[in-house]
Order: sequence, then structure tokens, then C-alpha cells
Amino acid sequence: METWIQIGRVEDIPRKGARVVTTGEGNIGIFRTADDEIFALRDSCPHKGGPLSQGIVHGKTVSCPLHDWKIQLESGEAVAPDEGCTAVYQVRVEKGSIQLLLKQPGIAIAS
Repeated sequence: METWIQIGRVEDIPRKGARVVTTGEGNIGIFRTADDEIFALRDSCPHKGGPLSQGIVHGKTVSCPLHDWKIQLESGEAVAPDEGCTAVYQVRVEKGSIQLLLKQPGIAIAS
């Protein structure tokens, strides 16, 4: 059963920044671009598991803080020449509120 859960407001995340949501599916990074687009990825780089939410958002990519891999926010794919992928989650914004689609909602805590 899939469930949309409210996880916060757009203004809770700085532009070109991220927040982490702890869920039954693991930690999910919620990213905000300079253009106020919102994306959600598993908070783990496909290279060595670095916390993507602690990386730098530029355009529609985030740089892993451990080894500077660039991960596309739309697809979760590493930018060439690197190879790998992290899970992408559906998000939507309604009246400034960010909602995340989860298969196993459990508890969701934003930090």
C-alpha cells in the first residue's frame, strides 16, 4: 500500500540544500534546487554510501560529500564517467507543503 505523507514545507529546506527524512524505507534526502524544485533520493551515494543530503546541490545534481560523485536528482543516476544509481522517490508540492510517496510509511521524521 502506497501512502503520501507530509514531510514539511518548501521553505524548511534552504535553496540548493537538503533535509533528511527517516522512514521505514530508510533515510531519504529531500533536495531543493535554486529554482525551488523538490526531489527525493535515497540518502546514500551508489559509490561508497556517502550521505547525499550533506552534499552540494548545483542545477539538478548533487555532489556526494565523500568523493564528489555527481548524482542526477531526477533519475538518481551518477553522471559519467561514474556509474551507479540510487533510489528515487516521488514527491509533490501542494500549497507549499512537501509530500513524499512511500510504500512502507512507518514513521517519518524530518531532520
